[in-house]
Amino acid sequence: MSQEQATVAEEEYLQTIYWLQEARLPLTGANVARAMQVSAPTVHEMIGRLESDGYVTREEDKTLAFTETGREHAAQIVRRHRLIERFLTDVFDIPWDQVHEEAERLEHWMSPVVEERMLRAIGDSNTCPHGHPIFEGEREEGVPLADVERGATVRVLRFENEAEDLLHYLKDAGLHPGLEGTLALSGDDEVVVEADGRRHSLTRSVAETVSVVADPSPAPRTALPEQLVLGRERYGR
Repeated sequence: MSQEQATVAEEEYLQTIYWLQEARLPLTGANVARAMQVSAPTVHEMIGRLESDGYVTREEDKTLAFTETGREHAAQIVRRHRLIERFLTDVFDIPWDQVHEEAERLEHWMSPVVEERMLRAIGDSNTCPHGHPIFEGEREEGVPLADVERGATVRVLRFENEAEDLLHYLKDAGLHPGLEGTLALSGDDEVVVEADGRRHSLTRSVAETVSVVADPSPAPRTALPEQLVLGRERYGR
């Protein structure tokens, strides 16, 4: 099957697998099911379709891997999604916590002509409003805010889980990509960033989903937080 023939359902799965890979999470059927909030049998059936259509392969340990065609198509869908989010925020002035699901509805129907015009409209912007790179190869490495030690300086890079209710929570807390401050508290239940004369308070589970650049930087994790793959209604607040 060619890239142009992928169904909307297949594109949604390719996009989810791409996000999991980008976040360096295991590409397993279980993680895809959790991220999309669908049943394991449903995921198994769709992965079979993606495999037969030449978009993914299954390794001996049952993990997934993109074919070249699959990765190209997934990257295209993700690029369009993030471009639409930036366009809706910058040109239509829609708040950044409200554009994720709008982009999900529009990304499958955008023509190359519209995509080119949107790229012109956003100018020099190279990330979506939630901090993710629009173009491949431009992702800055970060660490979970929950791992940073008290007293460290931080700069918010991006929000790894884009569930819309979680984005509302983050916006209400005053966080946004590019915010710079100091970690004032890192407790078992609460994480507080002081910035611009304000205390921005998050639950620790939400702080797990916020990627930052920190000085000093914490040691790398041996396991990634499960909050990154939880679906819209279960993100661990």
